[in-house]
Amino acid sequence: MTTATAPRPHRLHSPARTARRAAHLLALCTVPMGLWRLVMATGLPVGYSDEVLREVYGIPGWGIAYVVGLTVLQEAAALLPILVVTGRLRVPRPRTAVVIGWALSALVTLFCLSQLVLGFLVEPDPNMSPTGHTVLNLCMAPLLATGPLLAYATRAYARQHRA
Repeated sequence: MTTATAPRPHRLHSPARTARRAAHLLALCTVPMGLWRLVMATGLPVGYSDEVLREVYGIPGWGIAYVVGLTVLQEAAALLPILVVTGRLRVPRPRTAVVIGWALSALVTLFCLSQLVLGFLVEPDPNMSPTGHTVLNLCMAPLLATGPLLAYATRAYARQHRA
């Protein structure tokens, strides 16, 4: 066989490439919830009445800064794995970063599972409309993937820096 007709060996993705993909997917998983919060901060109805937004969440008022700040913090935390796995953020101790990544992935998974249980098994918030509750759950659903994606990115990062 000539080299032109010889079959190419199947190549697996390098750990760095798969870690980057997982980190990018992780960042995308937080976008729907962040957008929901930003819509809430503008005062548009997201399932709550204007009275509930004003009295419970302080929107308009201090609640806007809280909700926007929480969204910015969540998105920044979701972008951090991209910086680590692409090498844009130098980690002085890769083993420490791996341990932190494993711990965070476990905590995020447990937190998201608890929110899922609360969202579907416990009675929904009486201040929220049924449609708003459904939209909120749909926006929260991608967050369930953040723990496993962080674990996968951590595993690939650990393999990459094992040598």
